[in-house]
Amino acid sequence: MAKVMMKGNEAMALAAIKGGCRAFFGYPITPQSELPEYLARHMHKYGGVFLQAESEVAAINMVYGASGAGARVMTSSSSPGIALKQEGISYIAGAELPAVIINVMRGGPGLGGIQPSQADYKQVTRGGGNGDYYVLAFAPENLQETVNIIKESFDLADLYRNPVMIAVDGLIGQMMEPVDLDVEISKKDLPEKTWATTGTDGKRPPVNVNSLFLDAQDLENHSFKLDKKYKLIKENEQRYEFVNMDNPELVIVAYGTMSRIVRSALEILNNEGIKVGLLRPISIWPFPEKAFNELPDSVKGILTCELSTGQMVDDVKIANDGKLPVGFFGRTGGMVPEPEEIVQAVKDMLRGLK
Repeated sequence: MAKVMMKGNEAMALAAIKGGCRAFFGYPITPQSELPEYLARHMHKYGGVFLQAESEVAAINMVYGASGAGARVMTSSSSPGIALKQEGISYIAGAELPAVIINVMRGGPGLGGIQPSQADYKQVTRGGGNGDYYVLAFAPENLQETVNIIKESFDLADLYRNPVMIAVDGLIGQMMEPVDLDVEISKKDLPEKTWATTGTDGKRPPVNVNSLFLDAQDLENHSFKLDKKYKLIKENEQRYEFVNMDNPELVIVAYGTMSRIVRSALEILNNEGIKVGLLRPISIWPFPEKAFNELPDSVKGILTCELSTGQMVDDVKIANDGKLPVGFFGRTGGMVPEPEEIVQAVKDMLRGLK
């Protein structure tokens, strides 16, 4: 299929259908409302179900039920809506059910504003709800990468029996870019869903989908089982990209929309003879800690750039393990920086390192 020009939210909706999604439950909230609107118009053509729930809480519990029955299911929302879904996400993770969740992030805290933001980083990467759990989380930087990851996420959710979240900001949801929805995604060898509550058909014993363990020892055993799975995900799914890593003086760590702005800043810096590289996390949980062991010896410091007051910077410091100075530059509340602001932040940090 040739590339087509699509709005981000609509491209994400079509990518979900292409990825096999046949059930969507959601509730409107800007700046992601075009996503459910698209699925409301088109899901029935693919034999799927679209339902606008009466609230975010109802929507995520419908996801819980559909996933338990073996459906490929998705919900989407934006920051405060994702916060409302956290109880259900914890239940889904606790019951080891696959689901895909899209968070088109907006400014916060509270109701905040509808402009782009990355201030949900910790909500996304720390599970978000109660208990010892994590969701596999990706933060793509353009529509093609977003589409590819959404299509793959349904396989990953089934493979690990775990929720997968795609975190983009309002800018990516609202922008238009050319995108190929039919790019082939490498297929995974997925196990049969013998755990799904599809009935016994007289051939198998009944199964239960459950996250309730009243016996403390049973719950500890279950939590250790989940932890073993999270360690496997951390080993297998750390994803990142290096840009301009030919002996840079400094490395910027940025993801999503901020990494796009950093690319423009790198061009300005390069024209001025200042060598700076970009480490772009694609998976934000697991955080790509392995990448920090691959930084060139020429690097004197790390600058973390975010559309927040500084949330990922804590993971950067942990991954860096005190080896290099770590600086921070951020805008928040829906403010998006110009490349020149990042250029100035780089120059200020390099001046301090000399």
